[in-house]
Amino acid sequence: MTPTLFHNPKCSTSRKALELLRGHGVEPTVVEYLKTGWDRDTLMRLAERSGLGLAGLLRRREAEAVELADAGASDDQILNAMIARPVLVERPIVETDKGARIGRPVETILDLI
Repeated sequence: MTPTLFHNPKCSTSRKALELLRGHGVEPTVVEYLKTGWDRDTLMRLAERSGLGLAGLLRRREAEAVELADAGASDDQILNAMIARPVLVERPIVETDKGARIGRPVETILDLI
């Protein structure tokens, strides 16, 4: 499986993840999720493969994400919010045949390649 990087080019950590992958000779499929958006299947797969669940994929620097987590939102509520507002998903996320990881710190993605 070619690695997939769910990427926000405006994010320095996301750019570092792309650089790190390329520095290790890996050219990932890059998905600019703020442009393409999210779908239920992809988010559910990433939540499962990362072992974090949907709440674990929330970007806690976003006030709405914190509100959802603090309110004990259901998976359906979190999923609907992530689809409506893609920025609520933490970044970067790398997925390979070995699983999925949030790249914070960026070095955590190395065990996937």
